[in-house]
Amino acid sequence: MNSTGSGSETVVRHQVERLTEIGIALSAELRLDALLEKTLTYAREMTHADAGTLYLLRNGQLHFSILQNQSLGIFQGGVSGPPIELPPVDLKKENVSAYAALLGQIVRIDDVYASTQFDFSGPRRYDKQTGYRSRSMLVVPMKNHHGEVTGVLQLINCMDRTTGSVVHFSDKAVRLAHALASQAAVAITNAGLIDEIKNLFESLIRVLANAIDQKSPYTGNHVQRVAEFNVVLARAINEKKDGPFAQTEFTPEQLEEIRLAGWLHDVGKVTTPVHIMDKATKLEAIMDRIALIEARFDAIARGIALQAERRKCAALAGGAGAVDIERIDSDAQQATASLLDDLAFLRRCNQPGEFMEDDKIARVRQIAAKTYVDAEGAEKTYLTPDEVKNLSIRKGTLTDEEFQIMRDHVSMTERMLRQVPFAGRLKNVPQYASQHHEKLNGKGYPHGLNGANLPLQSRILAIADFYEALSARDRPYKKPMPEEMVLTILRRAADDGEIDADVLALLTQDGIHRTFEKEYAAAKTRTEGGTLKI
Repeated sequence: MNSTGSGSETVVRHQVERLTEIGIALSAELRLDALLEKTLTYAREMTHADAGTLYLLRNGQLHFSILQNQSLGIFQGGVSGPPIELPPVDLKKENVSAYAALLGQIVRIDDVYASTQFDFSGPRRYDKQTGYRSRSMLVVPMKNHHGEVTGVLQLINCMDRTTGSVVHFSDKAVRLAHALASQAAVAITNAGLIDEIKNLFESLIRVLANAIDQKSPYTGNHVQRVAEFNVVLARAINEKKDGPFAQTEFTPEQLEEIRLAGWLHDVGKVTTPVHIMDKATKLEAIMDRIALIEARFDAIARGIALQAERRKCAALAGGAGAVDIERIDSDAQQATASLLDDLAFLRRCNQPGEFMEDDKIARVRQIAAKTYVDAEGAEKTYLTPDEVKNLSIRKGTLTDEEFQIMRDHVSMTERMLRQVPFAGRLKNVPQYASQHHEKLNGKGYPHGLNGANLPLQSRILAIADFYEALSARDRPYKKPMPEEMVLTILRRAADDGEIDADVLALLTQDGIHRTFEKEYAAAKTRTEGGTLKI
């Protein structure tokens, strides 16, 4: 008796320990598909079931999530098996799984073929098609901590370990399955909540990123392209088995940080005025102020013509001849031609360029110093000081003050993301996202960090952002660049110690940028609106 009792206690202790181990394993699994697969696998292990199905209750139906049959070698659903293509089960009491879900009761059947309480035509058809014989069955509703049924665990054919024959599910098997189903239901609910939070977080990030992209019609898809290319570069580094990245491999968690940093790198632009982001010409503000200069020069031209007519009237009154009149007309024509030439020059200066020479700036100032008399008799200069300042911008369209405002988006990105409680595997997202304008030589912004303080993840993002800005074909402040010019500028930046030469070499030598552009273009043609996924 003592020996038998001791053996039973050992078995019970082992089962309790195993159930505890399973509970810990289920609680630690955050991937819902993997959790569902483990739940059914462990349930079959604990009850010696040959087959089983796990259903999830969604929208008033039981949906097949995991299907396993050891004898037939069938394992579908979850993370390791092919998807299940069976239709969901309606909640009708004649179906045993639906019955368990509706009433929240465990159902145990010794032989499904002998049962008259439920409709087992489905299992019979399945058996006929496969040659299987469904016999004993245990159906357990899965209830979360609120007592709500979230799914159903259906176990089929309890196997006698000694004889290998099918036997009924014992009371002990029922208790074990019930305990496991309860643990699993709570874990599944938690995993579902985590998935919902992750999906909500992901959606908010994409909404914010898309809002940044849509803020300017000229920079649409910039954030998305940078985010996608950022990950492409990181994965390419993972695939390198030689060279400077042979020993570098980002973990899935690190890749997630890289991905999110790409999506959030320009979040600070929510505070950047649109007229600065979209400044297509040097004089553009709410409107392109070249129109004001054109109107002013038109008034000056009319003033020249009016002054010429007055001079001619005075000359004729004084007895002047035709030669004098012709001279007055010629002077007016020359003055008007000079005025129009100045205006044409100013129109050219208003357009963005890579560099504005000193002689052009000097001519802008010479034009500005000229004066005219307005309709009220006041003497004024051809150009205002602010117009001179903007027309004298040497590169691009932004003044120093506007450029600083544009730069401030990085500092704002950092401040905004530091307020988000990124922790654990995402703790570095604010750092990577806010360092994409830093340079290895310490001449970047906002903090002037050098290479020793810039992790590889930040360097990758810097090149992804730089490449996208150069290769973009929709920027108002520059003309589209051919590929060779883009690569030349990137190589020059690497030579000057601004960006990582090894990452750039990976981009250029392996043609990663070309592959990305092809895949992005293909994805764009397949997708109407929404977010492209490469």
